[in-house]
Amino acid sequence: MRFTLSSTALNSRLQALCKVINAKNSLSILESFLFQVRNGQLLITASDSENTMRSNLLLDESDTDGTFAIPSHTILDAVKELPEQPLTFEVNLDTFEVSVIYQNGQYQFTALSGEEYPNEKPVAEDVHVITLDAALLCDNINHTLFATDNSEIRPVMNGIYFDLTPDALSIVASDGHKLVRCRNYSIKSETPSSFILPKKPAALLRGVLDKANGDVVIKYNANTAEFHFTDGELNCQLIEGNFPNYNAAIPQDNPNEVTIDRKALLGAIRRVLPFASMSSQLIRFRLEMGSLELSAEDRDFATHAKEKLICDYNGSPMEIGFRGDFFNEILNSIDCDSIKIYLGDPSRAGVIVPAEQKENEDVLMLIMPLLLND
Repeated sequence: MRFTLSSTALNSRLQALCKVINAKNSLSILESFLFQVRNGQLLITASDSENTMRSNLLLDESDTDGTFAIPSHTILDAVKELPEQPLTFEVNLDTFEVSVIYQNGQYQFTALSGEEYPNEKPVAEDVHVITLDAALLCDNINHTLFATDNSEIRPVMNGIYFDLTPDALSIVASDGHKLVRCRNYSIKSETPSSFILPKKPAALLRGVLDKANGDVVIKYNANTAEFHFTDGELNCQLIEGNFPNYNAAIPQDNPNEVTIDRKALLGAIRRVLPFASMSSQLIRFRLEMGSLELSAEDRDFATHAKEKLICDYNGSPMEIGFRGDFFNEILNSIDCDSIKIYLGDPSRAGVIVPAEQKENEDVLMLIMPLLLND
């Protein structure tokens, strides 16, 4: 079997797919990429037994169909240093000897039979379908992935929750200290359904959807989900269990409203945070009409810092404490110029939203306060 394709196109797909492969695998064949040549296309598969990702490449030339597996480290090392040029693969499907011919040289190695590679079963029984824009899904994963938990006690919090209702699609994540809820009102269904996407497939999707165009079709049931996108697909196991009632955690009456430049606040937090206690990361927010003062101190090392910012504040003078590193993560995950912060009292969670929401979208982030010791 002989086929030709672009070196940079192959390397790009392999770099995305290699993130699926674990350092240690239950099956040795899973340390390899599965190559399947069909009808002038190359389908490359990578799997860790729970997550399987496939990517399609159009071949410049091919003379016959065939299937084989190449150890991931072999092919990654072989192509990553090559400049853009045609690569010609010559594969003996009886002995699995492979020659990769490029402009000034040639690689030779032995592949494996693809018959040992496990086949993923398509999602069947009680299937639900969501179709959404690839950029929208990528943005929502960016907004929520940082807020997922690492809990052995509450595994349902370790992923991103997709909640489809007659009103909207809500994509949610929380670790108990912070919560993110992204609603899209243009995507809804009269038949409510939901699933919890683990962190690893979410990160894999973010990596491939960042460059993708078009729609993503999600097919899922209680255990498995398939994400079909341009030039590929991802099949993954879902986290089973019931996600907590996230709407109940969001305060509905926070009358004190702050409007402030996001980058200015982010910069100030970054400057003040190194002077906070390493254990608590506490930053004190002191609010009064027209200004926000941030301050941090570490009494053990006798360090202190404060910085004052101009803001639009409608509310009573108040002081409230937040973890600076958590606030940093929230501000980094929002892509807007100005934000609004809604506060109730020093014991109630703060709600952070973009000052201007995109059409049909509602992004909301919540952060729990820290106790201030005056």
